[in-house]
Amino acid sequence: MDGPAIERAPADLPKVRIGASLEVFPVGPSPMAGYTDSAMRTLCLEFGAGLALTEVANAEALARGARPTLHLLHSGPGERPLGAHIYGAKPEAMAAAACRIESLGRFDFIDINAGCPVRKIVAKGAGAALIRNPRRIEAIVGAVTRAVSLPVTLKTRIGWDPGSPNVRDLVAAAEQGGASMVVIHARFASAKHSGPADWSLLAAARESAGIPVFGNGGVETADDVFRMIRETGVAGVLIGRAAVGHPWIFRDVRDMAGGREPRAIGPSEIRAVAMDQVNRITGLKKIEYAHRRRSRLSVEHAAVLQFRGHLARYLAGSPGWPRVRRRLQTISSVADIESCIDEALGTGTLWKN
Repeated sequence: MDGPAIERAPADLPKVRIGASLEVFPVGPSPMAGYTDSAMRTLCLEFGAGLALTEVANAEALARGARPTLHLLHSGPGERPLGAHIYGAKPEAMAAAACRIESLGRFDFIDINAGCPVRKIVAKGAGAALIRNPRRIEAIVGAVTRAVSLPVTLKTRIGWDPGSPNVRDLVAAAEQGGASMVVIHARFASAKHSGPADWSLLAAARESAGIPVFGNGGVETADDVFRMIRETGVAGVLIGRAAVGHPWIFRDVRDMAGGREPRAIGPSEIRAVAMDQVNRITGLKKIEYAHRRRSRLSVEHAAVLQFRGHLARYLAGSPGWPRVRRRLQTISSVADIESCIDEALGTGTLWKN
């Protein structure tokens, strides 16, 4: 049953055009390595996300057709709109990867990573390293745009560190290269994922842009989505860690955009969705293992390890969470997961808004 009406109009979240023909509801999960596989993405889309992106994939490995990297681009039926999220430092390699991606026929746009602060990626001159080289961003975006007919977007940050907030230059470089949209994480690369997000620089970047700008960073609740849009003027929002173990956040956004209060979440729904997700991950692992020569872990054990970070988010704050938390490092089966869920949730009503 729908909740009572609240003072927020559907017009708060109009669809956003990305490129010539793609229109999306402008809220979705932010790409996160180790988390936003097809299992998580499909759940988020089913709960109301308007778009999704793959985990970040190495462009040079994609261009070579490396199976482990291609597996990162696996998607399920109806998993759209979907962007392929890639990183690299060489325009020609990025263009070659983009051509391979387009040939798969499963993607609606290609997103270039210019914000990942992971050391091994930065050491290659890719990811957040590109923040220090806007001209290289323009060259990469231009090469990819010329190579494919899909819209090309860029995900970056507000700058490398507080001493060099060059986000306007980054947006301009992307725009000059032909990008159709820019997503900006409102933290500096030096801060990685910690500390407060600086939405004022996000607003400044949006003011100077001639293409849609989406915001990311500092969004913990559905209400934060609307607050970010009001305070910065961004066209849309990608939600990172707040969507892990909480795909309902996209349903909450849809409800609020429609003038309704978000719905309460009880133990039975948490249990059902968590088990659904681990089963989807198990299916993905079966596909991945079909192309492996050997592995020291069974499909089930690998799926459980993949799901462990999600499970912690599903159960955090529940009545039995302090007890279950100590068990997470030792679980190895789906039965272990079911046991943890039952112990953590108990039978009481649990509200997660």
